[in-house]
Amino acid sequence: MPTALPSELYRQLTHAFDQRAWLPAKELAARLLSIAPRHPVVNYIAGIACMEVRQFATALKHLHIATSMEPARADFAVHFAKALSLARRNVEAKVAADRARPLAVGDAAMLDTLGVIYTQLGEYTSAAWAFRAAVGLAPGHAPFRYNLSTSLIAAGDIDAAEIELEACLEVDPRHWLAHLTLAQLRRQTTAHNHVARLESLLQGIERVGASDEALMCLNMALAKEKEDLADYANAFGHLVRGKAAGAAQRKYSIKRDEALFAAITAAFPEPMPSAAGCDSHEPIFIIGMPRTGTTLVERIISSHPDVQSAGELLNFGMSLKHLSGCRSPAMVDEQTIVALAQPDWRKLGETYLASTRPGTGRKPRFIDKLPHNFLYAGYIARALPNAKIVCLRRDPMDTCLSNFRQLFAPQSPFFGYSFDLYDTGRYYVLFDRLMTHWRNTFPGRILEINYEAIVNSQESSSRQLLQHCGLSWTDACLQFQHNPTPVATASAVQVRTPIFRSSMQRWRHYEQQLIDLRALLLDAGVYVPA
Repeated sequence: MPTALPSELYRQLTHAFDQRAWLPAKELAARLLSIAPRHPVVNYIAGIACMEVRQFATALKHLHIATSMEPARADFAVHFAKALSLARRNVEAKVAADRARPLAVGDAAMLDTLGVIYTQLGEYTSAAWAFRAAVGLAPGHAPFRYNLSTSLIAAGDIDAAEIELEACLEVDPRHWLAHLTLAQLRRQTTAHNHVARLESLLQGIERVGASDEALMCLNMALAKEKEDLADYANAFGHLVRGKAAGAAQRKYSIKRDEALFAAITAAFPEPMPSAAGCDSHEPIFIIGMPRTGTTLVERIISSHPDVQSAGELLNFGMSLKHLSGCRSPAMVDEQTIVALAQPDWRKLGETYLASTRPGTGRKPRFIDKLPHNFLYAGYIARALPNAKIVCLRRDPMDTCLSNFRQLFAPQSPFFGYSFDLYDTGRYYVLFDRLMTHWRNTFPGRILEINYEAIVNSQESSSRQLLQHCGLSWTDACLQFQHNPTPVATASAVQVRTPIFRSSMQRWRHYEQQLIDLRALLLDAGVYVPA
């Protein structure tokens, strides 16, 4: 750079980047770019900083300049693909990731990032390749081994995943999330479990002061393993302590969700006038509270030869956010719903459909299995009038307990309620009332089916599902456990086996601990079986 001042600014910029101080980096980059607008490194840092603060349009502008100026730089190419994937521009993200792939060979960190990008795009084979290559270059780096294990779980290779998780913990016994994933990988037995190791670790970190993440993961791992061993009282105690530790770093308020649900309900008065939307018959939406059998239904329907699973897509919410023009940070909130007072229904449907490519379009139909699409069911019904919608219902007590038991993806915008048992119950009430509203507003559009009915009458329920979706019958849908499609959800292990009943009425093991939850649901008018 030509003068001392820009050199000092450049030094400050690289220091801010190294410290992950994104807002100062963004400001310093803007000052330097006013002098050297085509500088590749400054544009790269500006792009990363904007991406980290979720200003994706600006991030993409800067990263595009950086990759254009230095197309052989692996870090530039990989992060351009990452920004595209975070912006849900999946078609371009796939092209960019494939272009970055040969550049990243030999760079373990970039290969690992590329694996995450491919995972987000649903390209699990490519993700596993990238993670394996990263581990091959850096076998002593625990996070790379952990990421490889998650791709193996998605592919159904549980034995290999267990080996990688143990290798991860051998490298770093304090990789807390690996302990939790290992506990959840199998049903633990008296002959094979990790309770002694987990208890020893927990006692050790409690003596010296533990991070919230460590307390959360170790307590939740112990809760899972002690439940498997039928030590229910201690299991529940660990679960409560683990979730309380997880809640410490999250600023969740049920009031925000109450305002969101109220805004959605108000946006769809009964009855709704007809509107012209996108006429595609491709999408099948599987919605409902998480942990209610949505993945099971996805596997049943996607076993049909005319159907592919696109996984849990955030695309409809992203499309809705884009059309709203709302600049609030949350993907969906009260402000976004209010801003989308008179949407162009056809454009909303077409925007969503286009955003799912190239992951969809390989078969006549595809499944979008994001459970929280129940928030958008009215928008889906209007924007995609030929789309099919299936909502899973499950015993409310089992639903609330299963949500409270689960550690959902931390980056997801939907699961703040799940760190408190009573917030989970209050959220279930909001869901139940919203589904009643959708039922009244769009009669016949949504098939509501009970998880318990599927377990008890698999064939008749499967026939009902296929009929609702306009699909012909095939016996393959009864053998969903042989479906080779990867699964990247909390149910990845369970859906590799035939239907089992052990998850039904699980809440009875904790009946005394759940008395107040049951009272909360009953007081709100939710039907809870005796």
